[in-house]
Amino acid sequence: MTKPVVALVGRPNVGKSTLFNRLAGMRKAIVEDTPGVTRDRIYERSEWAGHEFIMIDTGGIRFEDGDILAAEVKKQSELAIQEADVIVFVVDAREGVTAEDEMVAGMLRRADKPVVVAANKVEDFARQLDYYEFYRLGLGEPIPVSAAHGRNTNDLLDAVVSFFSPPAEGEENGLETRIAFVGRPNVGKSSLVNKLLGQERVIVSEIPGTTRDAVDTPFQYGQRQYVLIDTAGMRKKGRIREATERYSVIRTLRAVERSDVVLIILDAIQGVTEQDKKIAGFVHEEGKSNIIVVNKWDLVEKNRRTMQEYDCMIRDELKFLSYSPILYVSALTGQRVFKMLEVIDFVAEQYARKVATAELNRVLREAIMLNPLPGAGKNQVKIFYATQVKTGPPTFVLFVNHPDLVHFSYLRYLENYLRQNFGFEGTPLRFLLRHRESR
Repeated sequence: MTKPVVALVGRPNVGKSTLFNRLAGMRKAIVEDTPGVTRDRIYERSEWAGHEFIMIDTGGIRFEDGDILAAEVKKQSELAIQEADVIVFVVDAREGVTAEDEMVAGMLRRADKPVVVAANKVEDFARQLDYYEFYRLGLGEPIPVSAAHGRNTNDLLDAVVSFFSPPAEGEENGLETRIAFVGRPNVGKSSLVNKLLGQERVIVSEIPGTTRDAVDTPFQYGQRQYVLIDTAGMRKKGRIREATERYSVIRTLRAVERSDVVLIILDAIQGVTEQDKKIAGFVHEEGKSNIIVVNKWDLVEKNRRTMQEYDCMIRDELKFLSYSPILYVSALTGQRVFKMLEVIDFVAEQYARKVATAELNRVLREAIMLNPLPGAGKNQVKIFYATQVKTGPPTFVLFVNHPDLVHFSYLRYLENYLRQNFGFEGTPLRFLLRHRESR
């Protein structure tokens, strides 16, 4: 299941960004009293009552003719509404219903999406007359909140998650392997998809950003079934110009979520850029198996050490992906393009690998014996046993007497030791520490 998307919309200066920051638990959106400060959509992953979702902050919607910026922000909000699964319509309880509120409400009714009305800036929650007038917008019962003070946001979130669809049984158990192609614009994602398909199924252009949506294409190779997900290039925020391109970032993130294997496409000429690091970091944080694919390898002047030097450079720049295979390909000539499928199959198997508890604990005891845990006396740290609780990514629970004293560097040592014994190439590993008293 991909995470649901929740969009916060409304006219300017009603407190959308303050509410976004409150719900996200951080100050990510710019907050000022000046209307129109938030111009781009800002997104953040959030969680409530066991439900994970993506939240989008939008600029204030205005309906002024001739104002180019207002038209652009309005277009952004319309795109966020189109992408959202649930919409939070933020209104100002102190000002009451305005003409612009009614116009925004009309947009939302036409969108035919679940809407939760958040009557913000409520000071006296006992005075229902202060916010009940928003019933007349025709979007259901308004929920009073104070984003600045965090009051009643729990009720608001309860209402939001009530609209989330339950996961469909068996949805994650399809026979096909879902492969997402991600990277900066113009690194050759669509060209690689087309080379695999043997035909121009995805638009290819020298103009960066041609692919706006994540495009799914079923594909069979031998006896194996795949879904190739071509995504729009993810630019630096400052380089994003068109509303449709900003909109494509959310779709790219959702494509990563619903994939089994992610191909992180790099440009062999440009090497690893800061934006490449951010994209790769998102893939890693999402716990997705992945392969680093260096495209345009045909354009690189080579000697006997070129590939080895590139390996060292990539490992140095993407240290957190030390477990990921690296492939050097050319979409133009087809060099090693079909080799990707062989590696994809292998990585997908590693992603779904389950280690027997007895074998896991044998290797764990061996690792601890070779490199004992730190601590002494009463604070001697002991790992009693471990078990693998899930796959995709492989996740292990360690039962420890002092979980807070287990340093991340020791977990990294255990990770490396497990990889030496069990492989897990191309997939991140997750460790959960659980407290258990000594007997």
